[in-house]
Amino acid sequence: MRKVLSLFILLVPCVFSAADFDSVEQLFRRTQYTDVIKSVQAASDSGDPVASVWLGKAAFMLADYKKASDAFEKAVAADSTNSEYYHWLGKAFGRRAETSNPFSAPLLASKARQNFEKAVQLDGRNAEAINDLFSYYLEAPGFLGGGLDKAATLAEKIKALDPVEYHYAMAQVSEKKKEFRSAELHFRSAFEMAPRSVGRAIDLASFLSKQGRDQESEVIFAQAEKIAPNTPRLLFERANAYVRAKKNLPVARQLLERYLQSSLTPDDPPRSEAQRLLKQAGSPGA
Repeated sequence: MRKVLSLFILLVPCVFSAADFDSVEQLFRRTQYTDVIKSVQAASDSGDPVASVWLGKAAFMLADYKKASDAFEKAVAADSTNSEYYHWLGKAFGRRAETSNPFSAPLLASKARQNFEKAVQLDGRNAEAINDLFSYYLEAPGFLGGGLDKAATLAEKIKALDPVEYHYAMAQVSEKKKEFRSAELHFRSAFEMAPRSVGRAIDLASFLSKQGRDQESEVIFAQAEKIAPNTPRLLFERANAYVRAKKNLPVARQLLERYLQSSLTPDDPPRSEAQRLLKQAGSPGA
């Protein structure tokens, strides 16, 4: 009887409750990604698509993109109607394309696009999927399904959902086309429409910095500091602007050190990116 009971327990799927997933989400928000994987692995192995998604997200944040895509493929196989699942699968394939060899990258990039497109097809209001598909169209060459015309067309869909994000999207299209006056107008429109958004301030300041307009950039960065003092992303992007311009490198190092000591969220650039910038900024004695 004891053996039969043990076998029965092994055959019963590991089912997570809503409360369990709330705890997993808290771990994820605290960037405790290894703990997330430990918490959901058994449920994912049992076929729970939500557990597979959390496993995939955690693996993604740990830069294990193959494990992430495998997890998201399991989630999609279990529920082929979920836009979010396809979106994350696209993100995982996109990162695999970026980090793979030149022979594998084109196929992986095409899979990223196909999954982004499927996510948008399933939910035309999935703003994050639309934004990632837009970025793909913006950056990918035509033979991989990208193109500025496609990006501009998709921007019209963004306009219906979020006029501020539309201006940001069109600013990027204009910048790619080297139509810098048009790009500036769109960046400024986005900031004017959302004057309390630190992100829109950072976008404008970073653009001005890339144009070599350092004093104007500093004015906008100062406004961003007033909006949200010590925001990790502001520390990172301001340092990034200084490193790119090869100016104010001692300040850039200080900003990056503060960033690395900050409590980050999954929405912030990874610490590895800050460490990379810190190396570019050089040592204090350089």
